[in-house]
Amino acid sequence: MRVLVAEDEPLLAKAIAAGLRRASLAVDVVHDGASALDLLDINAYDVLVLDRDLPRVHGDQVCQNVVNGGKETRVLMLTAAGTLHDRVAGLSLGADDYLPKPFAMVELVARVRALGRRARPPAPPKLQRAGVMLDAARCEVFRDGNPIPLTRKEFAVLEELLRADGAAVSNEQLLERAWDEHIDPFTNVVRVTVMSLRRKLGSPTVVHTVAGVGYQIP
Repeated sequence: MRVLVAEDEPLLAKAIAAGLRRASLAVDVVHDGASALDLLDINAYDVLVLDRDLPRVHGDQVCQNVVNGGKETRVLMLTAAGTLHDRVAGLSLGADDYLPKPFAMVELVARVRALGRRARPPAPPKLQRAGVMLDAARCEVFRDGNPIPLTRKEFAVLEELLRADGAAVSNEQLLERAWDEHIDPFTNVVRVTVMSLRRKLGSPTVVHTVAGVGYQIP
């Protein structure tokens, strides 16, 4: 799942990004509305965590652009103003959810994950295939009932492969969904991550290579 955080307070933006990354989400960060619009035009995000009071381009305008542009990106609006009137105003702009500051990080992560499931074809919170079970809410993975400790990127790659429901997923798709915009498109990080994932999941091999296409869990 890929998330864009648009928040003009650098420390808060950094904290939000860190909390989302701990939940194995790929996160890009901007500090003004114009930069948010630029990245939204370039990348496909599942969720936009949007501060309403952004400089350059106001958060309300960013939200309207997302909605009017027909993007599948879901919008979680953040604001220091938490009155009923403010919540109604934010939702009337087309935001999918609204969270007043201050907020608990665990709630923000849960709301982002819930919105992310709505941004793409529905998938259950627990994904299962070939004896592997992934619990997205708890960031836990089991194979044949045995817990498998994974890094955040291994978890993100496995989640994308399980979401594909047996279809092959390309290197490019995995880079797009599991890494942020700073990743080198020519890197071999996907191959290295898949190799490590295979090793941790054990025998027989669960993740298979599809020549010329990518990877799949058949």
